[in-house]
Amino acid sequence: MSVFEAGMMVCFGISWPIAAYKTYKAKCVHGKSFAFSCLIMLGYIFGIIHKLFFYTDWVIWLYLLNMLFLGIDMGLFLRYKNNSPGVK
Repeated sequence: MSVFEAGMMVCFGISWPIAAYKTYKAKCVHGKSFAFSCLIMLGYIFGIIHKLFFYTDWVIWLYLLNMLFLGIDMGLFLRYKNNSPGVK
């Protein structure tokens, strides 16, 4: 287990619920990029695949938790994209 990988995942893990909460409260996604979120989700998927095939440890749960919060943020994006001018 890499303490640095776990630290990175904790930092991202704190960021996603905050981002989702702000989106929920503002009901506006201006300045957000759904494509960027998809790339981050893909990165988490690759991280999980690496954990499953090469070194399974408890950090895999941080990947899954981050994916959950990112998925919530992406769902809010889809829900509120029509409330934001210029967002497609």
